[in-house]
Amino acid sequence: MPFARLAAATTATAHIGLGLAAVGRPGYINLGREQDLPADRSVDALRERTHELLEAAYAQGVRYFDVARSYGRSEEFLADWLNHRPDIDDVVIGSKWGYTYTADWRIDAEAHEVKDHSLATYERQRAETAELLGDRLDLYQIHSVTPDSPALTDKELHAKLAEAAAQGLSIGFSTSGPTQADAIRAALAVTVDDEPLFRTVQATYNVLETSAAPALAEAHDAGLTVIVKEGVANGRLAGPYAPDALKAVAAETSLGCDAVALAVILRQPWVGVVLSGAATANQLASNLHAAVVDLDDDQLSRLAALVEDPQAYWERRGQLPWH
Repeated sequence: MPFARLAAATTATAHIGLGLAAVGRPGYINLGREQDLPADRSVDALRERTHELLEAAYAQGVRYFDVARSYGRSEEFLADWLNHRPDIDDVVIGSKWGYTYTADWRIDAEAHEVKDHSLATYERQRAETAELLGDRLDLYQIHSVTPDSPALTDKELHAKLAEAAAQGLSIGFSTSGPTQADAIRAALAVTVDDEPLFRTVQATYNVLETSAAPALAEAHDAGLTVIVKEGVANGRLAGPYAPDALKAVAAETSLGCDAVALAVILRQPWVGVVLSGAATANQLASNLHAAVVDLDDDQLSRLAALVEDPQAYWERRGQLPWH
C-alpha cells in the first residue's frame, strides 16, 4: 500500500497532499481564480505554475500528488516534473479515470468534462495515464462515483481493476454529491474473489459539508486510506469568501482561514491525507500551516455551527461558474 510510506514520514505536512485540478487547465470553479492565475493561461504558463507548486510543496514536506485525466494536462505537467527530478523517489502519485477533458483549453467551453465509467473508457484512459506516468503511478481512482454509477456493478470492470491491483497498482475511488455516504458504503461492498477491490476513498469533507463523515470512518475501519478533497470548499472557506465565524477563529490563531479549515479536517481520526488545491505558492504555504493549528473546544464548536444541509451545499457548488 503506497500510503504506508506516509505513515513513516517525519514532516508534519506529509499528510497534506497537493491536487492539481486548479492548475492543470485554464478553467475551474474555484472562487478568486481570476486573481490566482496569470492572465496568460497558455499551456506553457500553467506548466510553469504547476512545476513551481510541485517544487514548493515537495520542499515543504508534501509527499502525495493528485491528478486526473480530466484535469486538463495535469498528468502531463506532473510527469514532466517527475522526469526532471529523478532524485525524488519518496512521493505517492494518484490519478483518476472516468471523466474526459473536453474543453480544448478554453475557459468558455460548453462542457469541460464528460463522465463515463465504462470498461472501454477505463482501458483507454489507463493507457493514456500509463504513457505519461508509467510506473510512477501508485493509485488509480474511479473519478466521482455516485450510488447509480455502473462502476459499482460492472463485474468485467472489477476484474480488470483487480488485475491491475495484482500487478501492484492500488485501486481507489472518489465521490461527489449529496449522497457520498451511500456511494462509499456501496463501494465498500465490492469484492473480487471475496477480496475488497478498493484500497482508498477520496471524498469531499469540510466544515460546511460533513455528511460523509460516518461512512468515511467506516471506510477507514475497513482498512481504506481516506483522502479528503475540497477542504476549503472551492474557495468558500478561504480569504475574503470565508464566513465570519471562520474569520474570527482564524484571527484568534493568527493564521489564514484556509489553514484553520484544513486543520479541522486533519483532526479527524479517519483522515489519511487532506488535499490542498492551491493555485499559488502563497496559498500553498498558507494551507500547509494547517499542520500546526491548535484549536480549542470553543473554537471547534463555533466552526461546527457552520455545517450546511448537503443538498443545499451541493446545489450551491453546482452553480459556481467556471473561471
